[in-house]
Amino acid sequence: MKRFVVVCDNLRSCYNVGSIFRTADALKIDFLYLCGITPDPKNNFERIQKTALGAIENMEWEKVKNTWRILEKLKKENFFIIGLERTKNSIPFYKFKFQNFKKSKIQIALVLGNEVKGLSKKILKRCDFILEIPMEGIKESLNVSVAFGIIGYYLKYLI
Repeated sequence: MKRFVVVCDNLRSCYNVGSIFRTADALKIDFLYLCGITPDPKNNFERIQKTALGAIENMEWEKVKNTWRILEKLKKENFFIIGLERTKNSIPFYKFKFQNFKKSKIQIALVLGNEVKGLSKKILKRCDFILEIPMEGIKESLNVSVAFGIIGYYLKYLI
């Protein structure tokens, strides 16, 4: 059974979280984990709803204290943990393929990091794969919700 979940690790912006809810709904993501300081709809409904535009009601989500614990749980459930971050070991997303796996059984957990600090080394070491979006301009990264849209659609249609 294919499953695709998203893990938000210490995001700061309610508006980014709302946008992620909206894109997750569009992709029919199975579950959102809002970890650490990531704002959640229970405590920030109006601000998240401003960009979610009703998607909160369509998505299953959970507020979680520690990202690493959720990643360990998902690993035990045979999820591939995929981090989205630019590192010396990251793979340009368009070169990433699930070769030699039964696509009907692939389970993905995509981990999105803090808007300023990205994913910590503690989280990166728990990832099976680290993908990046190559940047050709002067900026080093895209907005986290925009990056999720790009990678989310790529992975959804890859499996």
